Amino acid sequence: MTRIFLLLTIICLLPGCTALHKSHPTAVYDFGIQTPPSSQPSAQPAQLRKHSLLVADTTAPVWLDSKAIHYRLLYHNPTQSYTYANNRWIATPAALFTQQLRNRIAASTQEQVIKDNSIATADHVLHTELEEFSQVFDTATDSRIVVGLRASLIERNSRKLLAQKDFNITAKTPSADAAGAVSALGAASNQLLNELVNWLAATLPHD
Repeated sequence: MTRIFLLLTIICLLPGCTALHKSHPTAVYDFGIQTPPSSQPSAQPAQLRKHSLLVADTTAPVWLDSKAIHYRLLYHNPTQSYTYANNRWIATPAALFTQQLRNRIAASTQEQVIKDNSIATADHVLHTELEEFSQVFDTATDSRIVVGLRASLIERNSRKLLAQKDFNITAKTPSADAAGAVSALGAASNQLLNELVNWLAATLPHD
């Protein structure tokens, strides 16, 4: 009997034993409910025609083009990027940002938003590139998020670059873990949308 008990104990210590090695469910996140700016842009005069704006899909570097939530340990190895094992985005950050950006531009400006160039011809094209979207740990218990995005506004017919701007946001996380990263990154994306839409409204020609 003792030998049987010992044998069962050894088996249950192996990685495949589900009794002692239960898999943790994966937590899936998005950016949450986006809050529009408190003061909406004033309506344009009726004689000003609306521009049609093609909002291209936001792009991202290869390392960021996934559903993983990235973080760095600056106090340990600042050149190495890690990802949380049991936490991920519901879609890539670039895809999430694209949808939020189109919705915000349509809701907050007078522009006609186009998401597919095959649907209609656009007057201008907005390109956005997500350059950084991660959490960094200065110490084991102190972290912040870093977000970087480049926006380029192009006149479609002439292919002339009308304007380009880099947006950068750094903010403390409410907790030094995946949940804290998601909360801070969601708030940062909302702030980024507000800044980008305001820049766009001031940059687009009004004729």
